[in-house]
Amino acid sequence: MIPNAPDQKTASAGPRCASRLDRRAFVKSLTAGAALAAGSMAARGAPQMATGNVYDAAVIGAGCFGAWIAQDLQESGLKVVLLDGYGPGNARSSSGGESRVIRMGYGADEIYARWAIRDLGLWKELSERVGQSLFRQTGVLWLAHESDGYENHCLASFQKLGVQYEKLARAELERRYPQIALGEVSWGLLEPGSGALLARRAVQAVVEEARRKGAEYRTAAVEPPRAKGKLNSVTTRAGDHIDAGVFVFACGPWLSKVFPELLGNRIFPTRQEVFFFGNPAGDPRFAPPAMPVWIVLKDEYYGLPDLESRGLKIAFDRHGPTFDPDSGARVVTAEGLQAAAGYLARRFPAMSGAPVVETRVCQYENTSNGDFLIDRHPDLSNVWLVGGGSGHGFKHGPSVGEYMAARITGAGKLEPRFTLATKKTVQRRAIF
Repeated sequence: MIPNAPDQKTASAGPRCASRLDRRAFVKSLTAGAALAAGSMAARGAPQMATGNVYDAAVIGAGCFGAWIAQDLQESGLKVVLLDGYGPGNARSSSGGESRVIRMGYGADEIYARWAIRDLGLWKELSERVGQSLFRQTGVLWLAHESDGYENHCLASFQKLGVQYEKLARAELERRYPQIALGEVSWGLLEPGSGALLARRAVQAVVEEARRKGAEYRTAAVEPPRAKGKLNSVTTRAGDHIDAGVFVFACGPWLSKVFPELLGNRIFPTRQEVFFFGNPAGDPRFAPPAMPVWIVLKDEYYGLPDLESRGLKIAFDRHGPTFDPDSGARVVTAEGLQAAAGYLARRFPAMSGAPVVETRVCQYENTSNGDFLIDRHPDLSNVWLVGGGSGHGFKHGPSVGEYMAARITGAGKLEPRFTLATKKTVQRRAIF
């Protein structure tokens, strides 16, 4: 366990580690606060809120983070409402699209490796509960150029944490993966138990689980709050008022738009292009089990095998230009397409000249170094800010949900690296 990391029992158990009495007392205090706020409004002659609009917790943003937070808060005994302006897993969100990588490799950043181990188990449990295939065990293959680089730190982490792996020499890589032109790659590190999550489907499944447990979901956009000290309610653009004891803004790339003065220069949404190329007809080399998820960190490219007959997915992992999630153009550039096609042809010669069968433009919402932002608003005591997925956050939805629910119910320990104070105004990416 690294210094300052959350206690693993707390991180794993999440809201379940709070006693029933503690949860009931906490819920009672939240409900009382919401009732007092409504009574105060009535005394001022303001319209009273309907009983159905008063909650213990309101979660704004039904992406991967928000959906898991809503589910875990509801499971902890709170009455929860989850809101999203465009819907769970929508095309504008950072949680949209077909697939996301889930890997244990995080170099020396052991906290994320520990979380990923926990996350994979929870994603599998969810798949079983909902009767859907949300995880594909394709394996994740790191193609390394150096003996002492990031991949070697991953290897040390795997050995310490008990992650299953295979270290593959160049000759073994050539034997197993003849479809890959290795070039300067000198060795490989395979995570056989890792793979891909079916992103949009997975987010929607989490939201349905939250609803099954009693949470309410609404498609609604929320106006930026203007309160100071404590937030009693939020207003939707349709004019509805939502009262709650606690508010969690898990808005992804919208966080800096909802709180521009606080986060406008601390959360950096960037435009990221994704391409799907059609693999040769009848050729099994580009689909599981012959092809795993692959990562070439030095080249800043990664890709996923042909899942659900969508073609080979490839993306450039370098941060793109600044992007607006509401109005930004979702059409890929000619330059991006040319670069992706060129790299594909060099790395997979049999795919040279392959047709583009699908493209996507999504976004990362980066913090200064890639660590998540999970902290209280400095001026609003009952408002939490959750985001900064930084291109690697999707897999960690289950752990973020547990951590956030434990913090809200008073059962969890603070992780300093998630605090607002650590988020700088200049990007120096350190988490990959």
